[in-house]
Amino acid sequence: MFFYSTEVTSSHISSDSPLFQRTRKAYELIKAKVHGSILEIGPGEGYGLDILVSANDSLNISAVDKSKYAIQRLKNKFPNANVIQQRVPPLSKIESNSQDFVIAFQVIEHIKNDRHFLNEIYRVLKPNGTLFLTTPNANRSVSRNPWHYREYTFTELKNLSSSIFKDAKINGITGSDVAMEYYEENKKSVSKILKWDILKLEKRAPRFVLKLPYEILNRFNRTNLFKKHSGIITHINEDSYFLTEECDENTLDFFCELKK
Repeated sequence: MFFYSTEVTSSHISSDSPLFQRTRKAYELIKAKVHGSILEIGPGEGYGLDILVSANDSLNISAVDKSKYAIQRLKNKFPNANVIQQRVPPLSKIESNSQDFVIAFQVIEHIKNDRHFLNEIYRVLKPNGTLFLTTPNANRSVSRNPWHYREYTFTELKNLSSSIFKDAKINGITGSDVAMEYYEENKKSVSKILKWDILKLEKRAPRFVLKLPYEILNRFNRTNLFKKHSGIITHINEDSYFLTEECDENTLDFFCELKK
């Protein structure tokens, strides 16, 4: 049986629905915009590519993921796609100036060398090609995530992306009342758990030490939230999240459109 990390947005676990729908929204925002050759980095199960292909079945798809499980699923789903198992950066098996679009949703926070990552994406994009990127707003994090090397403020992300891409447009993805109600319940629940962290290990311990307890407690927390607040969670769908030009403390994720 495949183990679903809490870092994987899956449609198979009801308690993961708020995060799944939040990530799904990004694909809905771009499905009418992408065409030609597209590369997705970290597609996971490939549900996002399903959305894009359903809107345009002539897409020339490439996909890069580090997971053997994900790669096999993608090969079965998209037999004509160029599917590559590889840690990034670099994108060593993707030719320079070959992609009309690159998609990297909820990925850059997992990359140690973020500048090298963006430079490699810039390299593989065609002239005037576009990178669509999302990443969590650091100001909205309810705890340290040991799977993330860093999270960004608007200014940090703007400065990094503008130093590489000629046109860096950054909007936000925020939530409706019901989505933000879930966020606040999750925040309160996490705060209760962190009260037991008397030694402040959540802030001080090395990332590798925190990964297993984070997974256990995060899964426990989501399951517990679903039991207590299923009425909230079952009312959250892709329309519970929307794009906003205001990138402030209310923004859950940053949504970037970066042009070469």
